[in-house]
Amino acid sequence: MGPFERHLTWWVLACIAVGTGLGYVFPSASAALGAMEIARVNLPVAVLVWLMIIPMLLKIDYGAMREVGRHWRGMGVTLFVNWAVKPFSMALLAWVFIRHVFAPYLPAAQLDSYVAGLILLAAAPCTAMVFVWSNLCDGEPEFTLGQVALNDLIMLFAFAPIVALLLGISSITVPWSTLLLSVALYIVVPVVIAGLLRRWLLRRGGEVALQSTLKRLGPVSMAALLLMLVLLFAFQGRQIVEQPLIIAMLAVPILIQVYFNSGLAYWLNRRLGVAHCVAGPSALIGASNFFELSVATAVAVFGVHSGAALATVVGVLVEVPVMLTVVRIVNSSKGWYAAGAANRPS
Repeated sequence: MGPFERHLTWWVLACIAVGTGLGYVFPSASAALGAMEIARVNLPVAVLVWLMIIPMLLKIDYGAMREVGRHWRGMGVTLFVNWAVKPFSMALLAWVFIRHVFAPYLPAAQLDSYVAGLILLAAAPCTAMVFVWSNLCDGEPEFTLGQVALNDLIMLFAFAPIVALLLGISSITVPWSTLLLSVALYIVVPVVIAGLLRRWLLRRGGEVALQSTLKRLGPVSMAALLLMLVLLFAFQGRQIVEQPLIIAMLAVPILIQVYFNSGLAYWLNRRLGVAHCVAGPSALIGASNFFELSVATAVAVFGVHSGAALATVVGVLVEVPVMLTVVRIVNSSKGWYAAGAANRPS
């Protein structure tokens, strides 16, 4: 990573502070940006999501799914935690904390919306930032690529049904048309565009042309990420400044979710004798979220100033510093991990 990526945490915190300040000082401007919608899709958010994730998706070679066979134990843990545990455990945590423990201290009219935002946050595995986390823990690059590719394909078909199921269980009505539109805009279209562009670049100039394009688009993707953070926190600036206790309460289930899922995946990989370089990224993708999709969907379904949008934005606020602590735990526990994994079948 270059110096910019190495100091990403500070850039993210700076953008959060700037966005929150702008939203608090200039609420009418953020409201005007929030009102720029077509079919309930916020146009500034949509543009920034595309600029952010298409260059990142361009890195993904879906042929890397051949790693499913070579690292089938690690891949199995990844899929189990991401799709059979993570969304449902977050729904449970949201029910416990938002509807019961913290309910007397939260706005009653927003309880359903907060729960919906937390579910949206957990229903999509991380696509982009997991490459950063994997690099920081010396993860196996091909495995990381393979698990991201497989999760992206599963997400095409599973995200909307799982969200609809869990929101239905929570007695929250979600318009299917809006949910499917979000899936099409923020998963299907970027995946198709990135896949076609990758194929065209490889045919035109091979790996050299692809790497050259990725190098040029890298700053675009990072700039879009930082601008999106400014925009999202501007939308919620007044709430964040005036109601910091709500932010802290929303962060509690997210924090528990991160450590629970990463710990479960890490432990399962150790029990199965998986190499540490595979267990690291397997645990990290289970702990992090595709927050770009969750935020965009929350904005489309519930609105830019909704409790759901605020909950997903809190996920962004929490993710970077908390994931760095998970990386530190993974790195510092290599000896413990190796002692247990060595006694398991390879």
